[in-house]
Amino acid sequence: MGWNSLALTHDFMARQVRPGDLCIDATAGRGRDALLLARLTGPGGRVIALDIQPEAVEATRSLLAAEGVSGWAEVLQMDHREMGALAEPGTVGCIAFNLGWLPGGDHRIHTAAETTIPALEQALALLRPGGALSLCIYYGKENGYGERDAVLRWLAELDSRIWNVLRLDFPNRKNDPPIPVFIQREG
Repeated sequence: MGWNSLALTHDFMARQVRPGDLCIDATAGRGRDALLLARLTGPGGRVIALDIQPEAVEATRSLLAAEGVSGWAEVLQMDHREMGALAEPGTVGCIAFNLGWLPGGDHRIHTAAETTIPALEQALALLRPGGALSLCIYYGKENGYGERDAVLRWLAELDSRIWNVLRLDFPNRKNDPPIPVFIQREG
């Protein structure tokens, strides 16, 4: 398997999630992260996937049902800024974010710093000690660089006594390659 953002983020999540965990896919998209999280938590766990776009919600629901994991994985149409209402602080094992646009969807509809940073703040509050957040920043084209730059500034300010932050770059790839970021709460 080559090094690409999806492979790296899925490997990170597989190393973090424990059977029985509660996990959140904050930007469900086509459902690939939600499916992985559901497989990792198993039927004793719970996965909540959310997206604001009806197309993404339907695609994720269909994938989870086809893969037989919808018994412990639910999909909600909601803004990721509202995820704080989904769980008690300190109880979530892993949260996944993919910033940018819906794969294969309208690139004019994309995440933005004004909603993403409050969502990330809520996500960190939800993580249990030792819990992790996987973040993949897709940028450029229609959504430009504002969200990328704001999120990278925000990450640099996280308290290193509480958060381990690892950012990966592909410096030799052209055309705005995605930036995988991994955050782990000290346990």
